[in-house]
Amino acid sequence: MSPAENSSGDPTAEFPPHLPQYAHERLRTDIPSPARTWNYWMGGKDNYAADRLVGDSTAAINPEVITLARASRPFLIRVVRHLAAEENIRNFLDIGSGLPAETNTHEVAQSVAPEARIVYTDNDPMVLAHARALMRGTTPEGVTDYLDADYHDPKQILEQAANVLNFGQPIAVMFMGVLGFCQEYETAKQIVADTMAGVPSGSLLALWDCTDTSEAAKQSTDQYADSGTLPYILRSVEQLDGFFDGLEKVDPGLVPITQWRPDNPENGLPAHVNGYGAIARKP
Repeated sequence: MSPAENSSGDPTAEFPPHLPQYAHERLRTDIPSPARTWNYWMGGKDNYAADRLVGDSTAAINPEVITLARASRPFLIRVVRHLAAEENIRNFLDIGSGLPAETNTHEVAQSVAPEARIVYTDNDPMVLAHARALMRGTTPEGVTDYLDADYHDPKQILEQAANVLNFGQPIAVMFMGVLGFCQEYETAKQIVADTMAGVPSGSLLALWDCTDTSEAAKQSTDQYADSGTLPYILRSVEQLDGFFDGLEKVDPGLVPITQWRPDNPENGLPAHVNGYGAIARKP
């Protein structure tokens, strides 16, 4: 049973298990959380009434947000599998990782390379609770760790990640659907640039974010912001492309996430969603 629900499905005032005392003060169940709302759209149970309310009202305007949420995990799986199997990456830095899902970065990476090392980062206290409880390595050779950190401080993230990851080898840096929560585009670009500046040559950036390619998405984003949660900024495809400045994109480049090396083109997902992503290599 989810810590966010009791047996009747109603939210309780209980905090999730394994939550450090200092994080209790940051957990608000009366205000929607981006991580919990995304979990709701993905069909998860780690959410509260406030998350479900804004999730339903947003999806009523833009039903595609549910499709996008549920397409994001297969995209992550394909990306991590490619990084581990085709690019021989053994170090993964998953920034803004969100709540654990059915298949997570460490599970995919270590299924290909048992010795893979993964560091997750997020600043949501509920993510902290679940990550420490559930995101454990799947192999004795590998390492999985979690940092309570904000991506606005790349220096802190890189310094702490160096305790786990091997910075003598290329590193996969992942920003999966989270940079829209950075309100200023130039700030978001600088976060990516500073993070990539701190990893070795041959490292790869894996990134996707929501775009302004849908009128319904624009309207629903305004509705989402009115809930009191952290607003999400939709950006143009051209702006997303700017996150990869100075890097060399891997084929097929920046495309809708359902079109990035799909396992099965007939998987029922639409060819176009308003979420674009790519992988790019640091020279």
